[in-house]
Amino acid sequence: MQQWHGKSRGNKSGYRIFVFIIKNLGIYPAYFLLLFVAFYYFLFSPASTKHIYRYFKERHKFSRFKSIRYVYLNYLVFGQTLIDKLIVMSGIENKFTYNMDGKDHLFEIENLQKGGILMSAHIGNWEMASQWFSEITGSINIIMLDAEHQQIKEYIDSISKQRSYHIIPIKDDMSHIYDIGRAFQRHELVCMHADRFLEGNKTEKKIFMGEQAGFPVGPFAIAATFRVPVSFVFAFKESLTHYHFYATEPIILDKEKNRQQIIDQLMNTFISKLEEMVHRYPLQWFNYYNFWKE
Repeated sequence: MQQWHGKSRGNKSGYRIFVFIIKNLGIYPAYFLLLFVAFYYFLFSPASTKHIYRYFKERHKFSRFKSIRYVYLNYLVFGQTLIDKLIVMSGIENKFTYNMDGKDHLFEIENLQKGGILMSAHIGNWEMASQWFSEITGSINIIMLDAEHQQIKEYIDSISKQRSYHIIPIKDDMSHIYDIGRAFQRHELVCMHADRFLEGNKTEKKIFMGEQAGFPVGPFAIAATFRVPVSFVFAFKESLTHYHFYATEPIILDKEKNRQQIIDQLMNTFISKLEEMVHRYPLQWFNYYNFWKE
């Protein structure tokens, strides 16, 4: 079965084209072009289309017609979130508006002066929240798999004008754990996704959307090791230019609990919140592989 291999969709040329259109014609012509790009992926990406169709049909119990229509809309919204991210990261003037639920929770973590973990998933467009994070603390650390397309990362970095974050790449020798620990010593926030894993990583099976799915233990084990506050954060696109940001009340880890108890507590709470968000925003699920792999 298909699984995730640590690489994001898209290519460097595609990013260049959309940045050119945005800078010279504006966001709406770029969105218009996406109508055709999304249709191309709908027709000629059978593997991802199959899995995202099953997500709508089997997980949400949508009708066959609605599931097919939502596959196309999912590609379209995904493209829009990529354009939005490019606009924000490149410093292009925009008219994005936001609702923010839980911003005070992030200030609460910052005031504790212990550092903290912000956990999210590959849903919505949480990168849009990076500009809000900079209001809370001077430095944000983002955990990223080193297997991501290097050329695309370099291009995005080259156009970014608000790099207020530091990337900590995940390494096979586990040296990234020391970088994370040093970030906590500086009382900084560390952002990480807790829904994907590579073959060979330690996972646990949990019921998610009505069926067992594997979740990586690593992010929750890091929290249990360093005993820092944890908040689950998400940002969802609600219209062409409006986003809704969510941050949960920080979980202060009980020093009396052992490591496995904390991992179980965090994992179960995260999955419950993730399922709530996925039901609320079904179109913004962006895991294009068999998430419920047996």
